[in-house]
Formats: sequence, C-alpha cells, structure tokens
Amino acid sequence: MEHSAAPYDERLTAPGSWWVITVLVALSGGLILLPLGTVPMLGAVVVTGLAAALAVSSYGSARIRVVAGSLVAGSARIPVAALGEAHVLAGEEARAWRMHKADPRAFMLLRSYIPTALRVEITDTADPTPYVYVSTRNPRALAKALDAAREVRETA
Repeated sequence: MEHSAAPYDERLTAPGSWWVITVLVALSGGLILLPLGTVPMLGAVVVTGLAAALAVSSYGSARIRVVAGSLVAGSARIPVAALGEAHVLAGEEARAWRMHKADPRAFMLLRSYIPTALRVEITDTADPTPYVYVSTRNPRALAKALDAAREVRETA
C-alpha cells in the first residue's frame, strides 16, 4: 500500500485594496501628463497602470507548497527531514515573530496583510537558519501537511 502526503498548495495573493491603489496610481500618472494632451495622458495611464499591476502581481504571487517531501515556500525548498516542530502563529504572536522576536538568520516568507503564520524550526545542524517563518492563511493545514509528509518519508 502506497502512502501519500496530504497535499498543500497556497498562493499568497495581494488584497483587493492593493488593486484599487493600482488603479489610482494609473490615474495619477495620467493626471500628471494631462497638460501635455490626451495622447500623452492615455499613454501615462497605460504605462503607470501596467507598472503598478506588475509590481502588485509579482509581490502577491508567492506560493507555498508541500510537495515531494519538501516545503516549498517562495524560492526556498526545504526537505521535511530538516524541519522540526511547527508553531501556529496568529495575531500578536505572529506580529512579534515578524518584528522584535525575528532572527536575522531565519528564512521569512512574510506578507504583512496575512495575520497568521507558521514558524517551523530547522533541525539540520549544518544549516545556520534557525527557523522558517511562512505567512499563510491556513497555518494548521500547512502544519498538518508537513506532518503527513514527514510520516510518509519515515514509512518509506
């Protein structure tokens, strides 16, 4: 009988209010060039709108997955064998680990607009990274997926 880990795949998207700001930035760009005429104004709306949309989209495209026995968070790929205990963080505790409790050696995939996170200790003694901090909308499900991936690895 083959075991499979509980799948986990989350994309951290920017909140809707950021897209409203993107539209306002585009309109502001157009207003700046309004004295030069309609064509420059429309060009500025398009160019500033595209630039702002690209910035919001790229920032909001972070992805968190548990796949093939690894935690993939943004650009990091960490084998579950190197991960220790997972700590679900919410509210003030999550904020504290983003700010004054944060270790500069830690890997942090954080998004300030997401109030919950998961902090996972790194147990690999060769790695100077003490923990991974991952902003996630569902930290309990991520912790459960990591536990399931660890169990699959141990039974294999």
